[in-house]
Amino acid sequence: MDDRSLKMVCGAFYISKDDPSNPQGDDAHFICLEKQTIGVADGVGGWSKYGVDAGQYARQLMANSVDAIQNAQEGYLHPSRILSQAYSKTNVQGSSTACILALKNNCLRVANIGDSGFMLIRKGENIYQSSIQQHSFNCPYQLGNRKSADRPTAAQTYKIPVKSGDVIILGTDGLFDNMFEYDIQQVAKMTIGNGSEPEQVAWTIAQHAYYNSVDRHVATPFTQASLKAGKKHLGGKVDDITVIVAYVVEK
Repeated sequence: MDDRSLKMVCGAFYISKDDPSNPQGDDAHFICLEKQTIGVADGVGGWSKYGVDAGQYARQLMANSVDAIQNAQEGYLHPSRILSQAYSKTNVQGSSTACILALKNNCLRVANIGDSGFMLIRKGENIYQSSIQQHSFNCPYQLGNRKSADRPTAAQTYKIPVKSGDVIILGTDGLFDNMFEYDIQQVAKMTIGNGSEPEQVAWTIAQHAYYNSVDRHVATPFTQASLKAGKKHLGGKVDDITVIVAYVVEK
């Protein structure tokens, strides 16, 4: 199999939290199939108390990422470089987590900052998952234009070989705070087994995360994390939920 024989086939689904004053929510994402690159961002909601649309930074960061991808020369399309270039051109108030992933030469290359992230599933099993970056409980690393904000150099980078048949799940913390990795894996396995396209799988996973987010009694990763931090949070975490699903297939 040559180094150009794999590609991603992608689909996405987004559920914004119920807030009439902010119907777009705080998440943003893109899918650039031409350059085999996908990304998600989650605007930090705390900005809303200062009268700032917390999603505006995330949306501009993702739009600038697409511009950087489209203008990248051959051999220079690396997620960490894209993230850095997008950050340098994002000048609205706010801050955001981000995860950008590209498929090149049969490898995933990833730059991830904060608590968005990805999973790599092979033959129904989760074989790799990104780790969370946070300064303290519920305070993730974030890109922004204030002196206290983190910088793209703080992003974790990954290079992971992939195979045909692999499934990538990329999401914001609205997914990973509300579903354990085993549950995501099982929902994906069941839906894929039914012959669903990536967008349908993304919708199904996002719906499960949403149901958990509004359930005050279900056990969730956010519940566990809050207990470890000495807090008491019962049930899911109401949040925007973005899910991108990518099938790795032969060209």
